[in-house]
Amino acid sequence: MNELISLELEDCKENMGKAISHTESELTKIRAGKASPAMLDGISIDYYDSMTPLSQVSNINTTDARTIVIQPWEKNLISTIEKAIVDSNIGLNPQNDGAIIRLAVPPLTEERRRDLVKKVKEEAEKGRVAIRNIRKDANESIKKLKGEGISEDETKVGEGEVQKLTDSFIAKVDQLAELKEKDIMTV
Repeated sequence: MNELISLELEDCKENMGKAISHTESELTKIRAGKASPAMLDGISIDYYDSMTPLSQVSNINTTDARTIVIQPWEKNLISTIEKAIVDSNIGLNPQNDGAIIRLAVPPLTEERRRDLVKKVKEEAEKGRVAIRNIRKDANESIKKLKGEGISEDETKVGEGEVQKLTDSFIAKVDQLAELKEKDIMTV
């Protein structure tokens, strides 16, 4: 295979890998009824006039399947952290005992589970669309290479390889979504 086409395929594979990682991180944020420190990944607090991720100013642990414990490194941060959690609108109510903050993760209702599954399907579709867009860009780049002395047969082979990559990465997205759905629907 031509070197330029190989480079395009490498770029394509790398970008599709990034799309998978992004989809995976978005799916992680969808709460499946189990406590996970990752649920707080998007939350930042005002720490000495700079927005700092919660994980960089405290220890975040799960004591059991339904409780997250946040232990700030500085006690004066407790009210700031509490306010940031409430403002983040993740549906958890912080309980402050002066030294640590506890977040009780409520069990999911059947209706809420169905809503979360819909959200999982939406995120998975966004991942698939991103991968298809990467495929389109890669195919266009390969077609442009025709003008640089690459034969039509080689471009067809390159496009075939891009399609194989696309199929395998879309299968990965489907697999991630399926696992998350199973996780959500398991009581």
